[in-house]
Amino acid sequence: MVCLGNICRSPLAEGILASKLSADDFLVDSAGTGHWHVGNSPDKRSILTAEKNGIDISKQRGKLFTPALFEKFDYIYVMDISNYADVLEMAPNEEAKKKVTLILEEIFPGEKVDVPDPYHGLQSNFDQVYEMLDEACESIANKLIEKHSKK
Repeated sequence: MVCLGNICRSPLAEGILASKLSADDFLVDSAGTGHWHVGNSPDKRSILTAEKNGIDISKQRGKLFTPALFEKFDYIYVMDISNYADVLEMAPNEEAKKKVTLILEEIFPGEKVDVPDPYHGLQSNFDQVYEMLDEACESIANKLIEKHSKK
């Protein structure tokens, strides 16, 4: 899960998807394309929104997205078109680029819909982002579980 600072959207997405998958079978993580919040906790509003929905993201720490993550992960979900472009620029090859998807493509295929950045908004904006991400992550989890069960 990738956003700009790795303190609002991507920590929520990480927590939501991880809550829907077995930790024994799946590794879910998040990172940001910007370095400003590396090592920091998620935004307190993201923590509160997750907590209201039964998910604890308070122990997450901001990380920087690096090209090495293309090797580590099979799927890379980004929150908006700007970060999508930044992540694609780091891709070492075409195979790596195929791993990158806008997360809301799961629920709005072909529409290139961004998850809005709630950072400068209100708590209610974080709650709205949660709802979008929850729906997308439900779809992702179902696909991953189905694919994993066929192995």
